[in-house]
Amino acid sequence: MADAPPSLNPAQLEAVHHLHGPCLVIAGAGSGKTRVITQKIARLLQAGYQSKNIAAITFTNKAAQEMRERAKHLIGARAAKDLVISTFHSLGVRILRSEGSRVGLKEQFSILDSDDVLGVLRDAGGTVDANQARSWQWTISLWKNMGLNAQQAAAAAKDEDEHTAAIVMARYQERLAAYGAVDFDDLISLPLRLLTEDAEARGKWQDLLRYVLVDEYQDTNAVQYELLKQLVGERAMFTAVGDDDQSIYGWRGATIENLKRLPLDYPQLKVIPLEQNYRSTGAILRAANNVIAINPKLFQKKLWSEFGDGDPVALVESDGEEHEAERAVARINALRGDGRAPKFADFAILYRANHQARVFEKALRRADIPYKVSGGQSFFDKSEIKDLCGWLRLLVNQDDDPAFLRAITTPKRGIGHQTLGALSEFSGKWKCSMYEALFAESLGTVLSKKAIGSLHEFGRYVNELEYRCRHTEGDEAARKLLLEWLSDIGYEQHLLESEENEKIAAARWGNVLDFVDWVAKRCGGQKSEEDGISFVEPTQTVLEVAQTISVILSLAERGDEQDQVTLTTLHASKGLEWPHVFLAGVNEGILPFKADDEEMTPQRLEEERRLMYVGITRARTTLAVSTLRRRKKSREIVMGIPSRFISEMKLHESGNKEDPRERLKKLREALAAKGAASAAAQSKEP
Repeated sequence: MADAPPSLNPAQLEAVHHLHGPCLVIAGAGSGKTRVITQKIARLLQAGYQSKNIAAITFTNKAAQEMRERAKHLIGARAAKDLVISTFHSLGVRILRSEGSRVGLKEQFSILDSDDVLGVLRDAGGTVDANQARSWQWTISLWKNMGLNAQQAAAAAKDEDEHTAAIVMARYQERLAAYGAVDFDDLISLPLRLLTEDAEARGKWQDLLRYVLVDEYQDTNAVQYELLKQLVGERAMFTAVGDDDQSIYGWRGATIENLKRLPLDYPQLKVIPLEQNYRSTGAILRAANNVIAINPKLFQKKLWSEFGDGDPVALVESDGEEHEAERAVARINALRGDGRAPKFADFAILYRANHQARVFEKALRRADIPYKVSGGQSFFDKSEIKDLCGWLRLLVNQDDDPAFLRAITTPKRGIGHQTLGALSEFSGKWKCSMYEALFAESLGTVLSKKAIGSLHEFGRYVNELEYRCRHTEGDEAARKLLLEWLSDIGYEQHLLESEENEKIAAARWGNVLDFVDWVAKRCGGQKSEEDGISFVEPTQTVLEVAQTISVILSLAERGDEQDQVTLTTLHASKGLEWPHVFLAGVNEGILPFKADDEEMTPQRLEEERRLMYVGITRARTTLAVSTLRRRKKSREIVMGIPSRFISEMKLHESGNKEDPRERLKKLREALAAKGAASAAAQSKEP
């Protein structure tokens, strides 16, 4: 049901064939937007564009990979090879690797991850309070996404806390410059500054990327929109694909204003709505249309499908969270029992906040139902992987002090915090990196010969490893080098000594070996095939892979094909779909979410309603909307008020409220039939 038919519908055809001038495709949920983008790429090639002059920009590595695979399937591996299909941030890395010197960056700059940023902010703000540093990190990121520098942020500060954050921001930026490093937000703001201020660089990139397609346009922030404008220039040859009804990331800087600005900035803009849905039944789409119709509309559209009404949307009322989880499990068993859902992977339980997952996890474990919590700790967030990435980042950029500190202390090598403190103070005094400082002739004035000897031993090893990584390419050679490195530094022994539980240590070492494979495969080049002819991308050295590792890690999403029920937040569910969806905790205060001290502004309520719309439109075949009669609020039990969104769905409760007795009866009948079939099969055996 999720796949569009082989032929394009009239609106899709119009979007694909509009090549002359700016185009905005308002793509409703499940309307085949990725197919429109890939078909438009094929049409651009037919019209004379070269692959290397077409860029398709997405928001996640997963979406970019899916688009790349679809493009290969449609136009062939050879034609797809030179397409620029990437995330905004990966494109930013590409621009800065090429032009970074024009904005004061050296060739091998470092990209700090979230943990590194917190460490630098604690230093810049003179605090050991992680929560305070995290608050600064959030505020500074929002300012950067709004296009503000430290001086502009100070001028815009609304209170004393924001004024302090602006001061910290200025110190933080000074440290980044000293380290030769950038953070994730800089990957957009620095390319924008480059293209805005440097006419030569702007002309080069506008000439290279002659047609730009942007997916999930409603998720762009102010800086990304300005970057798009600089890339497309006066030619304005671009297609933006998005949906104002799915703009749910305002809290991280995305702004629906970008959709409002497009027709003003580009009066010749062609707007094409995609309303035919290839995912959901009529009953589900009717509920979604009813909810979102309450919001003011930028662009009119109403989803419809050819799949018929299907099952009514079920309204599930539960006494509390535990009862709600039990009913979700019963619903999964019932749908599996009557043969409508052969796999656990057909089910998703969606919720507004991460803490809601716990009670569902307990209920699923009790019922022996396999599940995965999407948005839990990423493989790349594990401390052992961060350790190894710290080493690789140091090889790329010896001025990266956070990476230096992680590498020199993991595993421990007899270099204590007092030695490192003295080295840090010395490097600060002489305005150089800690790595550069350890080779300074005058270091002997502040450190003993023994301490300097240990530092020099570490420095020589890093230099040797960097040389080997620079000259090692191909998967097998890379794997051999990486395993030798881990042996040299005694990393497996370090894990054994740092974990009391041997099984946990073994699991962490297994993660390390997975990481080695992950890097080695990227050193071996990418393989593809067209008409029986194999193509192999150029191999890379270990150092070349390490140069882009921070942005890869920041956007990494590890797919899991196991047969498991998915538990995930509504925000993380966008772009995904399942045959059967259970939407949990649809109560006032939860969805829409409202803290006790928070004012529910019209803008906030509209975004929460869009979040409800996203949740509804994840479902393909059945949807259950669950509300609580009583719910936990902190340590209290309070009366549960059904969310206003339930009444806005306009469900006829008599036809949609789920009767647990009827469900139990059907489940028993299904189990009895299954048992009878099994007994009959056994009786036929010799």
